[in-house]
This record gives sequence, structure tokens and C-alpha cells, in this order.
Amino acid sequence: MSLPHHKLVAWQRADDLFIEIHQLTHKVFPREERYELSAQLRRAGYSVPANIVEGFARQFAKERFHFLSVASASLAEAGYGLHAAHRLGYLLPARYDELEQKVRQVAAPLNGLMNRYRGKDGLVVEGIAGTGSLPGASLSRRSAVGAKAEVPRAAKPRV
Repeated sequence: MSLPHHKLVAWQRADDLFIEIHQLTHKVFPREERYELSAQLRRAGYSVPANIVEGFARQFAKERFHFLSVASASLAEAGYGLHAAHRLGYLLPARYDELEQKVRQVAAPLNGLMNRYRGKDGLVVEGIAGTGSLPGASLSRRSAVGAKAEVPRAAKPRV
């Protein structure tokens, strides 16, 4: 039985990256990093595909976008963890470059999915999950503190 998220390239690549990070931290990282960088890197790596799955299990586009955004932030965290591991000497330059490329290969389709649920000027399109922008869909913009502010349908002047 194939689940809907199994068809997503972003999830497939994120899943592969998590498995690679998990194996890497157990095989390559020093023992003293077991509860520090290794564990944090595994958590960040796991969070990427897990949040894609959770987002696609949600009914509404705003919820889906939220979980994709969390996945994107976790991917950035995993990228930094790999950078730190490289700087600490746990990863050879060639291995680090390979992993950094894989992070970018997850980011590209993930950003594409996020853009599917994002309208112009960072607006999140609301509607039936999986349909993208619908005629008559309402748009909202989140402020810095997360409160919802309605955006008028008429064009707003650019500041």
C-alpha cells in the first residue's frame, strides 16, 4: 500500500537523507557526540520527512504549508549540523560536499511544494487541501507575531 506522501520527490529525498544521516552519526561521529551533535543532527534529519508526512495528512492548505515550513527549517538545521560536523573534523571535505548537495536536492522540491500553497507576496492560499489556489479562496498574511491580518482584495500600494 502506497501512502500519498510516498509519491512526493521531496519526501523521498528527505527520507533518504535521514537514513544517511542516521547511519553516518552512528558510524562516523565520535562516541562523545552521541548525546550532543549526533542526536541533534538525527532529530533534525528525522523532522524533515516527518513534517512533510504530517503536512500532507492535514486537510487545510494553511496547515499543510505550516508543516512544510517546519520541514524546511529542520532541513536548514540539519544542513548546519553537517557544516558543524565538517568544521569539527568528523566529515572529510568530499563527504561534506556530497551531503550538502543532498540537502540542496531536498530543498528544491520542498520549496516547490511550499510555493504551491503560497500566493503572491507570501500570502498563504486557503482552500481544499491539495487543490492549490481556488477561485474565491481567501488570502491571509501572518504578522511577525503570528496573528492573522486580512488582506483586502484590491491591490495594495507597494511601500
